[in-house]
Amino acid sequence: MADFFANYGLFFLKVFTLVAAIVIVIFAVTAIGMRSRKAASDGHIEVKKLNDQLEDMQESLSFSLLDIEAQKISLKERKAKDKAERKANKAAAKLARKQRGDGETVIKDTEKRRVFVLDFDGDIRASEVSKMRQEISAVLTTAGSDDEVVVRLESGGGMVAPYGLAASQLDRIRAKNIPLTICVDKVAASGGYMMACVADKLLAAPFAVLGSIGVVAQIPNFNRLLKQYNIDIELLTAGKFKRTLTMFGENTDEGRKKFIEDMETIHNQFKAHVDARRPQLNIETVATGDIWSGQDVIDNKLADKLCTSDEYLMEACETSDVIFVNYKKKKSMSDRFSLGVLNSVDGLIMRWLDRAMKTTNL
Repeated sequence: MADFFANYGLFFLKVFTLVAAIVIVIFAVTAIGMRSRKAASDGHIEVKKLNDQLEDMQESLSFSLLDIEAQKISLKERKAKDKAERKANKAAAKLARKQRGDGETVIKDTEKRRVFVLDFDGDIRASEVSKMRQEISAVLTTAGSDDEVVVRLESGGGMVAPYGLAASQLDRIRAKNIPLTICVDKVAASGGYMMACVADKLLAAPFAVLGSIGVVAQIPNFNRLLKQYNIDIELLTAGKFKRTLTMFGENTDEGRKKFIEDMETIHNQFKAHVDARRPQLNIETVATGDIWSGQDVIDNKLADKLCTSDEYLMEACETSDVIFVNYKKKKSMSDRFSLGVLNSVDGLIMRWLDRAMKTTNL
């Protein structure tokens, strides 16, 4: 009997081990599949034709100014127009299918030049660069040298590496010989101008702020405070300049000198970047960290024309298909909650700052 139970137990363990292994494999395969689907569905491109939006605004305003009888006539005319457009689109689609079936090249007689519009609203970390790189990749699969890309850019600058990456993303458009126009309605300073200067055509609103071609860094140091409480900080590094300045240790003149040298190196790289893309400006004159607005922007050749993005895009709608491209990333519940809290805190801080600085506002 004892041998029976021993053999049975051994058999049970073998079966259990085999079943457990199969379950683990199934879970692993399922997890990989879920990750793959999640990666594929992290976000999607949204497209909106600004011509239609502008036309709808115009028609809505015009319609509201008509009397009741004229509105009835206008509605009938609009229905007839929509019906004719649907019929024409259906015929064009049918012809295109026939041409593709016959191996002919599909030619659109009414094809317009396309203007692709992207938005970049920069924070100190250039967080939107991940979104913009997706949008640019999407546009580059479709746009040609006869089209145009317009970026509505707003940024007061921030960290060097993220803004350098953002500028490199815009360089991808120029590398494909696609005209790049950047519109600045409020501010493109420091890292923001590092991006803006990539444009073939740079437009600035009359009171937009441009420039700040410089580098700044500040680090608090608590070493003297810690000494008062007899607290020692052990900072261990491998490499003479692994840590030049520190928040808690005692900084040295040698460390400060190396830190400033590093900043000068970054500044020279910044200047070379701007000079290569806007050779018409005097880099030594504008690379002082100063900012300009209005006619001074044009005089210093920091931009090509004083013009708002709205004015430029409305004119483009008259001759081109103007298409707004937006990469929409899916957010988890926790991401949405944390973003809501962060926006609330940011809004509260900005309201207090506005109150504190109200004497300097226009």
